[in-house]
Amino acid sequence: MVDAFCATWKLTDSQNFDEYMKALGVGFATRQVGNVTKPTVIISQEGGKVVIRTQCTFKNTEISFQLGEEFEETSIDDRNCKSVVRLDGNKLIHVQKWDGKETKFVREIKDSKMVVLVCTCGIHRSVTTFYYL
Repeated sequence: MVDAFCATWKLTDSQNFDEYMKALGVGFATRQVGNVTKPTVIISQEGGKVVIRTQCTFKNTEISFQLGEEFEETSIDDRNCKSVVRLDGNKLIHVQKWDGKETKFVREIKDSKMVVLVCTCGIHRSVTTFYYL
């Protein structure tokens, strides 16, 4: 089912992203850049692993992992996290944990778009929508 996510996606819409960044403690200047950045996300499968590449003018990142296995991740805002990504039905759920905190990204395909619901510390923070390129 991860095949449904394997594509190149471009951000089209973001709601409450500034609130999400504030909850993470991201500074004002970085939030201003983050609020205007429209990243491209490339999801693929390579050698039995899932790879998620995020490309934008601010910073490029890449993570590679086995579904359901914990891995070390440095987030785009430089948090060192213990992360795990799993498939739950038609949702790709990515959980980052650091310093006793947790962020969850729930990716789902709806109407040929990838919708990402973001929760931090159990509170809904942001919804972003990506279209297929």
